[in-house]
Amino acid sequence: MCGFAGFLDRGGFADGEAVLRRMADTIAHRGPDSDGYWVDGEAGIALAHRRLAIIDLSPAGHQPMASHDGRYVLSYNGEIYNHLDLRRELEAAGPIAWRGHSDTETLLQGFSKWGVVGTLERANGMFALALWDRGERKLFLARDRMGEKPLYYGLQGGTLLFGSELKALRQHPAWQGEVDRDVLTLFLRHNYVPGPYSIYRGIAKLPPAHYLEIGLDDDQLPDPVAFWDIAEKAQNGRAQPFAGAPDAAVDALEDLLLDAVGMRMAADVPLGAFLSGGYDSSTVVALMQRQSARPVKTFSIGFSEEEYDEAHHAKRVAAHLGTDHTELYVTPQDALDQIPILPHHWDEPFADSSQMPTLLVSRLARSEVTVSLSGDGGDELFCGYTRYTQGYDIWRRLGRMPRAVRKLAAGALRLTPADLIDGTMKMAPARLRKMAVGDRLLKVADILDVEQAEDFYRSLVSHSKDPAALVPGAHEPPTILTTPDHDWPAQGDFRDRMMYLDMRSYLPDDILVKLDRASMAVSLESRVPLLDHRVVEFALSLPLKYKLRGGEAKWPLRQLLYRYVPREMMERPKMGFGVPIEHWLRGPLRSWADDMLAPDRLKREGYFNADAIGRLWSDTRSGRRRMHYYVWDILMFQAWLDAQSTA
Repeated sequence: MCGFAGFLDRGGFADGEAVLRRMADTIAHRGPDSDGYWVDGEAGIALAHRRLAIIDLSPAGHQPMASHDGRYVLSYNGEIYNHLDLRRELEAAGPIAWRGHSDTETLLQGFSKWGVVGTLERANGMFALALWDRGERKLFLARDRMGEKPLYYGLQGGTLLFGSELKALRQHPAWQGEVDRDVLTLFLRHNYVPGPYSIYRGIAKLPPAHYLEIGLDDDQLPDPVAFWDIAEKAQNGRAQPFAGAPDAAVDALEDLLLDAVGMRMAADVPLGAFLSGGYDSSTVVALMQRQSARPVKTFSIGFSEEEYDEAHHAKRVAAHLGTDHTELYVTPQDALDQIPILPHHWDEPFADSSQMPTLLVSRLARSEVTVSLSGDGGDELFCGYTRYTQGYDIWRRLGRMPRAVRKLAAGALRLTPADLIDGTMKMAPARLRKMAVGDRLLKVADILDVEQAEDFYRSLVSHSKDPAALVPGAHEPPTILTTPDHDWPAQGDFRDRMMYLDMRSYLPDDILVKLDRASMAVSLESRVPLLDHRVVEFALSLPLKYKLRGGEAKWPLRQLLYRYVPREMMERPKMGFGVPIEHWLRGPLRSWADDMLAPDRLKREGYFNADAIGRLWSDTRSGRRRMHYYVWDILMFQAWLDAQSTA
């Protein structure tokens, strides 16, 4: 796990190493063990690397690294878990005088033998890389299949900038850094910036499972090309679904995950795992402990607020599995103290509040280990989110109503003031009273008003339903959520389509961004066994009736875990990994939020409709409306904007 940065200036340059060093210094947290630089001023290419040594701690793993034949130079971030298998395949063609045992050297030898695409197709791992072909004078940028590792790139003037984090790109003198107001609307809708966009105009995220080939003579950047196509894998999975019995599916999943977990336990440094006590992380830890001769180190954090605390569940699972468990209970102040540093580590607006506990548990784990396995991905692969079950049931019922009736009902709900509804509910019997019924009914109105299932899904995952109204002069750009004809699978149950869309958007752009930035902020390598591409392809082939069986979501994953942990230990309501933002905004964060959302400030900056934001904040602050998620999105942009002005 590391970080890299670089630039390609077709006009060439005389001395680029000073700029390169500034770029690399900003991402030293991704690789505190060593730094490296490679510059060819005549060709116009410069590569920098910051190393977090995991495999082959010797200087033989130093980057940027040149291939044996001298043709390729590589700066790379990630781990190739099957690199020893690739070495054996390479050695079958003849002996190789390896310099060390790093996966970087394996990749380079693969590029020389199989070419860039052939090597990427063989690699099982998480990675982002920049590869310079000295023979063809071409630059290749590539990213892993599911988007575990980040890669930003874009032209600023005539210079191509690229790197693991935006802060590195900002150090180059060609940097322009214009905030893209249109993309700001996407952030308000999703609470993250969805790929391929970034918050800066002209800078993009390379899509997962894609590579970019850039020649010195190219007039403009080519389109990224897929080396693994998840849409094709989804179609293949439906065309040739898993045909075995349900128990056989659990057996197959266990075999796959045992191998995926075992591969990710390879390290020359201390290793452990995050353990929340939920099904996904508990399964990963159970399979780790099965393959370990000593207790696996596990880590969890707890909160004093019971509705946000899973630490006691994690402790029970850890005791049953026999892990070496560490837990830390954090106060609200511990979480609040993270807020000033969030914009620096996330580098572009990001408002998933679970970034705070993720950062805290990463820091806890880093106190003892350098690598930690995570259980992310299980919900998207095996039908775990409530939108796949409860959300689907709502749409199934609503779909029976004529559109005209639904539209009329939605209009009536929107015309009824939310505070009037809440006031009426106060007179109802206690058992019928619900908090913020008015807001909930307005959300129902949004759902009633959609035309088709795809619109329903988009409404479910949206924060602001009309973000362009909050950003004057902006127009919301297209995403996979708005281009079904191009990107959505043609067949399949609506729940399958929702899972697929989450794999294409929410997973890489929220969940994996959160994990990467939080772990890398403390120089911790995070690995995600459930996102091994073989497990993903298996999940895509598994019929929905196996994922959701007898009303039980994530059925095959649950059955697998029950082979290691008693069912009664796991049967409890699903919890999120969140923090009580709503209470904080009306309590310890109120003064900070008042300053961030001051009308004169908003008008001066010019990004938001100050009057609309003022009403939103007033309703939230007073408790009249439960709009804290909307407000938090805006606050996180404001905090990010502040951080840019002082960077």
